[in-house]
Amino acid sequence: MSLGQSRGGNELDERLAALVTNANAVRAITSAVDGTIGPKGLDTMLVDRFGEVIITNDGVTILDKMDVNHPAAKMLINIAKAQQEKVGDGTTTATIMAGSLVVDGVNQVIRGVPVARVIEGMKYGINKALECIEKKARKIKTVNDAVLNDIAMIAGREHSDIAQLVVEAAKLVGAEKLKEESFKFSDIITAETGAENEVFLGVIANQERMSKEMPEAVKKAKILLVDDALEPEEIEDEALSTEIGFRRYIDLQDQFKENIQKIVDLGVNVIMTDRGIHSLAEEILADFDILAIQRVGSKDMRRVADHTGAKMLKRSGLKKESSDIEKYLGYADKVYEDEKLEHVRILGGKGKPMATILVGASTDEVVGERERIAKDAAASVQAAIKSGFVPGGGSVEVYLAREISRYRDDLKGMSAYGLDSVIAALKQPLARIVENSGFNPLEKVEDVVMAQSEQKKDSLAVDCDTGEVCDMLEKGIVDPLLVKRYAIKAAGEVAVAILRIDTIIKKKDDSGNKQDNLNKEQDVLDF
Repeated sequence: MSLGQSRGGNELDERLAALVTNANAVRAITSAVDGTIGPKGLDTMLVDRFGEVIITNDGVTILDKMDVNHPAAKMLINIAKAQQEKVGDGTTTATIMAGSLVVDGVNQVIRGVPVARVIEGMKYGINKALECIEKKARKIKTVNDAVLNDIAMIAGREHSDIAQLVVEAAKLVGAEKLKEESFKFSDIITAETGAENEVFLGVIANQERMSKEMPEAVKKAKILLVDDALEPEEIEDEALSTEIGFRRYIDLQDQFKENIQKIVDLGVNVIMTDRGIHSLAEEILADFDILAIQRVGSKDMRRVADHTGAKMLKRSGLKKESSDIEKYLGYADKVYEDEKLEHVRILGGKGKPMATILVGASTDEVVGERERIAKDAAASVQAAIKSGFVPGGGSVEVYLAREISRYRDDLKGMSAYGLDSVIAALKQPLARIVENSGFNPLEKVEDVVMAQSEQKKDSLAVDCDTGEVCDMLEKGIVDPLLVKRYAIKAAGEVAVAILRIDTIIKKKDDSGNKQDNLNKEQDVLDF
């Protein structure tokens, strides 16, 4: 090779350095989760420096807990987190497709296709895929539709007990509530060691009663929620050293006692606060058999408020007239403490009907994973109620790959190579599912492509037990449209964003700590 050729090769290498480095980082991230997809997918063990262990095959959990420094890798992880936040499931599918798009797109560039043309073709292909999948959705009419059991089973990784809990809760909540944008069905789930699986109409406050001197259970509960500390107003220490300051302190103590007496006189028998309760208030409340729960989490407080019809009151609001405070109260049939599980339950609230799914776990090591499984199942059921469902098992993605390949001739010039990357990425979920089941992915994907084409069905994929092509709808293997649609869209967006990166520059540290800068002097591309 001549010197000129060598220089040209070096220039090409330098021009593609960012793309190749990003592709390698993305490939590493994808390989961390592609072994978990499908019914035969395996688990990943995550270990921190203190020896704490998490065993899971939940894609977003694996990605979130990984120690990652590479910026492109972080972009891929962030898209998985966004998928989890938006629809609650499908993170592994989104990651696998995004990884394939980036790696295949970079390979196209190395072959000589301009990046701009690859991106152009990708955008076109993703848009066509999104248009096509909308047309394939099957709608769910009621929460009693049997397909919800299938959706909960697939998203719940075939844990039948969890799927049953989720579907039962969906029926209690109702389709109208599940379709509300502000309502997250997965938020009603809690998992506890030693608990029995249970679904009930009511909510849980994950705290114990403040004192054992207070009643363990209250019927016909009249509930006050204080979104504050139940304490006297504070006065500065310096002010206490003066006569005026001390008098002010005494007045505030007296005013606080009067406010507590207002609560008693209103017949309140349950009070919850999101911060602490002063010992003076604790004594008075216990004397009048009022059940007090302090430091209740904000999410629990909101759910209690919705369920009981209560409105949260600030500490200063206790200065209001009793008739005004009464308008803030909520009501429930029963409030009681479960001493074994160390939480308080509020049942039969007079506000909005609310259900709670309590998932039992035998040990502390599995409680987190069972909660993640239940939340995935709940999110998928809600997504299906909102948007309908499509065949699962990688079948609908293969159908989309076949459909958008018909548009290849519509693209001018090299943009068609970007479309090819989308076609390849859409086949990846099935390929990984098949590979994890012990079969040859190349052979089985082509078998499915041929079978779908011959039988004119979008629901054909591979039976992971036998390796035979079969109908996913007949086997009850289905996925929510919303999950699939968001995964395709998210994968396309992050792939385009990464492919557009031409140069990676390390920012200077603005902290002003030169020693820290020296300690951190390492390549930003380290992974």
